[in-house]
Amino acid sequence: MKNAQRTGVIRDYDMHSLSVRIGYGVILFFCGLMVILAVFPLLWVVLAGFKDLKEFVSSTSIVPQYFSPQPFATTWSQLGIAKNYLNSLIFVVGSVICALIFNGLLGYGLGILKPKGHKAVKRLVLLSLLMPTTISIVPLFMNIQNLGLGNSFVPLWLSYGANAMYVILFVQFFESLPRSIVEASRIDGCSQLQTFFHIVLPLSKPICAVIAIFAVNAAWSDFLLPYLVLRGGNLQTVMVRLFVFSTEQTVNEDTMMRSVVFSMIPPIILFFIFQKQLTENAVSVGIKG
Repeated sequence: MKNAQRTGVIRDYDMHSLSVRIGYGVILFFCGLMVILAVFPLLWVVLAGFKDLKEFVSSTSIVPQYFSPQPFATTWSQLGIAKNYLNSLIFVVGSVICALIFNGLLGYGLGILKPKGHKAVKRLVLLSLLMPTTISIVPLFMNIQNLGLGNSFVPLWLSYGANAMYVILFVQFFESLPRSIVEASRIDGCSQLQTFFHIVLPLSKPICAVIAIFAVNAAWSDFLLPYLVLRGGNLQTVMVRLFVFSTEQTVNEDTMMRSVVFSMIPPIILFFIFQKQLTENAVSVGIKG
């Protein structure tokens, strides 16, 4: 271990310079500060969940007096959130599939096929990024109701199949792929769909992984559209259930804190499981883009 060489922008030889060592220390300081700023709110919410109402209101210490799982068990029972976890899982899985297939197909058309008028379509996609997503909620909700798709996951899935940012990411990645691979598949008799699903998509695992993680995070934390579409039914997601739970009865602050912890658990677990793949794929996409 002592002979291990430091790789990256700063090498072992560079550390002999005082200015480099000072700069390296400053970088470490700010990185540590960013970690504290990012982790502290999560840690505070989790620790606050162990407190009862009296301790939560009166105590100024971040550390609770007792670490008992009973408050979380009680809140879990009050919420009845197990079914909502399943609903959120169904919502997330469908959203990821639609985000990859439909946005990928449009990216394939704009980045590889490039038919006549593809530049105009690409400009329209870029233009849609300038529009706030909230302005489309009302016409989108009206169309969902007119089509009789209320209280269903289908419109929520399809909404993630039309995401301008995902399309642009796909286009940038597809344009970096060698044209010879696509031409070879055409010579072998593959149709456009076969080329996309059997050639292009398997080669696009880095960008697919990045978009899948973006879609998982967005779908899990999405509230407004699921609330409008799924309210009053048995398909409520975790976020919708937390809001309904806080409005249908008087909820203490400590109970709400524990409810927030339940909503944070799946994204945190996914991050720890896939953090290496996320970092590697993000770097790979950034280089290719």
